[in-house]
Amino acid sequence: MPNALTIAGSDSGGGAGIQADLKTFAALGVFGTSAITSVTAQNTVGVQGVYDLPAKFVGRQIDSVLEDIVIDAAKTGMLSNAAIIEVVAEKVAAHRITRLVVDPVMVAKGGAPLLQRGAVKTLIERLLPLALVVTPNVPEAEVLWGQRIVGFAEMREAAQRIHGLGPRYVVLKGGHLGIRAIDLVYDGSTFTMLDAERIDTPHTHGTGCVFSAAMTAELAKGSPVPEAIATAKRFITSAIRHGFQLGKGIGPTDPMTAAQDLAPS
Repeated sequence: MPNALTIAGSDSGGGAGIQADLKTFAALGVFGTSAITSVTAQNTVGVQGVYDLPAKFVGRQIDSVLEDIVIDAAKTGMLSNAAIIEVVAEKVAAHRITRLVVDPVMVAKGGAPLLQRGAVKTLIERLLPLALVVTPNVPEAEVLWGQRIVGFAEMREAAQRIHGLGPRYVVLKGGHLGIRAIDLVYDGSTFTMLDAERIDTPHTHGTGCVFSAAMTAELAKGSPVPEAIATAKRFITSAIRHGFQLGKGIGPTDPMTAAQDLAPS
């Protein structure tokens, strides 16, 4: 069985973060391992608290996994401060993780900040050059690029600029912009548009985590990057379609049902 590693925060409500990543890995037939960066007190209504683990201990978790288990692909999620980003970048380089998906998590679905403002520079300089794929949404891409994105022309320019920061592939998620969920993929020479229906549901907690985790799982199984991205797009579309009410706020997507939808008939 292929193995994948997620380096991310824990969501006590179970809809995003480590929990969503591990569910997605399992749904796609990949064994999931984890290094927890932060523990959140979180539910469907919002984030009530964040406790960052010491950076040194985050590094120890990564070492423990990689010194024993062959990891076929890895992803990062919530890396809330510069010290954690530094140690994650150091370990990715030291263990020669080449199939790395960076989800530059900055804000929770309910609006709570998950990345300290002063850590953005460290993310750009230390981690993005190590990424095989980076998956910002429009607000995250605006932070990484430094300018507003109001349409596809800006998306194209932002993708080019972010690609120049080091990742081999940029997947700029355009769901914030229009009535279609159109993502832009840029590999340094070619733009590819991934179009899907925009599903009318409030239950979208964990979409970014599930999307990047699905991509990581497909890379762990040996899929070429374009194929992994396309499969992840179909997977998250299905997971959103099957999102469900849980608690009093924004419910989660459903990676388990999404996997059944994608299974060969």
